[in-house]
Amino acid sequence: MNGKQCGKKGYWAMVPPWLLIGAVVILVPIFIFMTLENINRQKEQTTRLLVEKGAALIRSFEAGARTGIGLRWGGFQLQKLLMEMTEQPDIDYLIVIDTRGTILADSDPLRIGANYGQDLDLAEIARSGKLAWRQVPNSDGADTFEVYRRFSPMRGQPMGVPDPFSTRPSPETPAPDSPGLVIFVGLNMGPITAAHGEDVRHTVWMALLFLLIGCAGIISLLLAQSYRTARSSLSRIKAFSDSLVENIPIGLIATDAEGRLNTFNQTAEAIFKRNAMEVLGKTAEEILPGGCRELFRELAGRQRPIEREIDCALSEGRTIPLAVIATTLREEDNTFVGHVILFRDMTETRRLEEEVARSLRLASLGSLAAGIAHEIRNPLSSIKGFATCFRERYRDNPEDRETAEVMIREVDRLNRVITQLLEFARPLTMERVPTALPVVIRHALKMVEGEAHRKGISIETNLDSGIGDVPLDADRMTQVFLNLCLNAIAAMEAGGVLSVSLSPQDERTVRITVADTGIGIPKEDLHRVFDPYFTTRSSGTGLGLAIVHKIVEAHGGDVRLESEPGKGTTANILLPINMDVERGTPS
Repeated sequence: MNGKQCGKKGYWAMVPPWLLIGAVVILVPIFIFMTLENINRQKEQTTRLLVEKGAALIRSFEAGARTGIGLRWGGFQLQKLLMEMTEQPDIDYLIVIDTRGTILADSDPLRIGANYGQDLDLAEIARSGKLAWRQVPNSDGADTFEVYRRFSPMRGQPMGVPDPFSTRPSPETPAPDSPGLVIFVGLNMGPITAAHGEDVRHTVWMALLFLLIGCAGIISLLLAQSYRTARSSLSRIKAFSDSLVENIPIGLIATDAEGRLNTFNQTAEAIFKRNAMEVLGKTAEEILPGGCRELFRELAGRQRPIEREIDCALSEGRTIPLAVIATTLREEDNTFVGHVILFRDMTETRRLEEEVARSLRLASLGSLAAGIAHEIRNPLSSIKGFATCFRERYRDNPEDRETAEVMIREVDRLNRVITQLLEFARPLTMERVPTALPVVIRHALKMVEGEAHRKGISIETNLDSGIGDVPLDADRMTQVFLNLCLNAIAAMEAGGVLSVSLSPQDERTVRITVADTGIGIPKEDLHRVFDPYFTTRSSGTGLGLAIVHKIVEAHGGDVRLESEPGKGTTANILLPINMDVERGTPS
């Protein structure tokens, strides 16, 4: 079954059975009433035509009788006229009787003298002259439609005029007791009944046809309404799904059965640095990097989804970690229609994981440092005291005096390291007040200006950003800028450029950038630079950047390093502008 057939099946499945029943219930009584009304109207029209035909025959016979009387016809001639009129196939009989019911003239001469119509009030009929009709059953065939009224062969014929059907030889013979005459015309209803039956059948068939057309019309209207509703709903769902696919913060790539890309959302464009209009319609092998291509090949041989993290190497040399879910798309009948891959850039997640791991290490180190610093300082005081004593005692012995001075310098250096360690481990007490950042930065640069000039390092600043006062601890932030500048100067032994800039990151954040053109940091060491005691310099303690990270974090900010070996390092410090940032105290 193809998609079109499935769509039709689903479309008719939308029609509820009560809809069909309701349409029939509404239309059937209407069409039954209309059909019966039409049948009754036809019956009335047929009756009217028969009555008019019978009346016309009576008038014709009266006219003939009147003419015959004028020509002094006898009863024989009038009987012959009556018989000739009944020779028409649709006339069963013509009968003239008196008010006593005696047949005076009949299309069947054998019945003359018999009685007829005694079930009627013949005297009243002869007196009123009103036209009447009735349907007479006929056992030999179709029923007879009988029309009757007073028979007046002469206008205004009074009682006692000569009887035109009298067999007396002289019409002048008076008949004073003549009671009046009634004429009956019997019309054959066979053709009429057949035509009426045909009309009834035609009416019934037409009613059924119109009933079906009416039901179909109502159902069509309701189906059209359902179609419009379904189409509108589908349009809204499509708009929602398109908007969702396009704007979700997860990359989405889909292919058709031939492996050509038909979906490439905005997040995928941002991650792979490719425009959707350029890649849609092309094969995944042409567009996607190696790691993603392997996923498509692997999906071809399995039914279950693939979930994993991969390192995806891009064309410009970048490698980004991706969390990927890939699966095969199939229709209800298991027909393969393509593949879909969902992926998320894990760079920030991994950085946060590293930050958490670093925080855990720093917490453990702080607890350890606080415990051992006191135990180390006491022996150091004793060692320094003995070394000072030896230096004074062996003042005249240069070699011994130099040895004692070396001991004193090393004890002082070790004491500074312990002081830095205690400062790192001790919770920071921040005194944040609105402060002009350019002033703090220039103060730190003033302190390193001499060292920079000695190494042939030029200092460039861009601090005119129009940023107002920022809530911070000026002494602590001076230490941050000082440590970063000293690290930058140490990385430029052959000279270079130290750049410091200040700019707004967004409405709530300010960015301070400290960049150098030094030797840079190897990629494998970049994620460890904020760890305590990690250093690439033989003379470094490895606590400078760790303290920087702790102070910036205590201000509710963030510090990130970007470096490329041989080209230099850039430190980006992000600080909140508003005072509503919680004053944290890292553990």
